[in-house]
Formats: sequence, C-alpha cells, structure tokens
Amino acid sequence: MLGNASSTVATKKQEAGVVEEASAENKGSPKEAPSCPPPPPSSSKSPHPPEKEGGPPPTKTQQLKKVFKEYGAVGVSFHVAISLMSLGMFYLAVSSGVDMAAVLCKLGFSETVVQSKMAAGTSTFVLAYAVHKLFAPVRISITLVSVPLIVRYFRKTGLFKPPTPAP
Repeated sequence: MLGNASSTVATKKQEAGVVEEASAENKGSPKEAPSCPPPPPSSSKSPHPPEKEGGPPPTKTQQLKKVFKEYGAVGVSFHVAISLMSLGMFYLAVSSGVDMAAVLCKLGFSETVVQSKMAAGTSTFVLAYAVHKLFAPVRISITLVSVPLIVRYFRKTGLFKPPTPAP
C-alpha cells in the first residue's frame, strides 16, 4: 500500500509539471559544474517528412542531396550563397576580436568540440573556417527550409515553369 501511495504522488508531480532533479542516491554527492552548458534539445523541422519505410529517418546530408536533385541549380546556388555569407560573417567576427570559444560555449557547443576546432595560434581565416564548419547543420537546415519556399514563390510569379507530372 505504501509503494502505491508513493507512485500516486510521483504521478501527480509529473502531471503538475514538477520534475525532481536529484534522486535519493545523488543528494549527498557534489557535482562539478560544467564549463559549457549542455546543448539545447534539437527541434529542427525538415520540409520533407521522413520516409515511411520503417528505416531510420534520412540524415541532413541525405535531405540536402534530395533537395539538390529536386530543385537543381536553385538549391545549389542558395546553399553556396548561404555558405559564403556565413564564412564572411565568421571571418569578420574573428578578425574583429570576438572570443569565439566563449560564444560557442554559450551557444551550447561542448568545450571539447570547441577546443578541438580551435588550436592556439591559428590564423584568422582558419579559425573562421572552423567555426563556419561547426555551423554546417544550421546552414543545411536553412537551405532545406528555404529552397522549396523560394521555388514555390518563383513558380507562383511565373519565373519558373510548374513541375511536370511524373508519368
């Protein structure tokens, strides 16, 4: 009966949105504070739903290849433009003296990833390129979301022909 009452209290706490942070085993042990906060949960949405074959959902790279195949030059051009702007912005930030290691830690990158990409004494361009590479998933997500919208807009305005139906 006592076990049932404690599970009822736990269920009510979960329903109310209260989450217990420490279990009885961890109450006495001190924890070291990490130098970088844990990364936020990923909530990126893809314009293409995962395939229904029961296999794992496609990776961002596979989705990007599909967009390039489906939308051709528009997809490639948009992604290259986004990449060049990203590299330019990061080069400007690094050459202006922004402490990119601190910025990346605040954005949720782990300290080991940041330190592996940024060796001491690297040139400005190499450091900007390393940060640019860390943000590849962001650029790919922007491309995956934006290219179908751009093509749809151009088709609506008459600049592009509507897609031909598959036989």
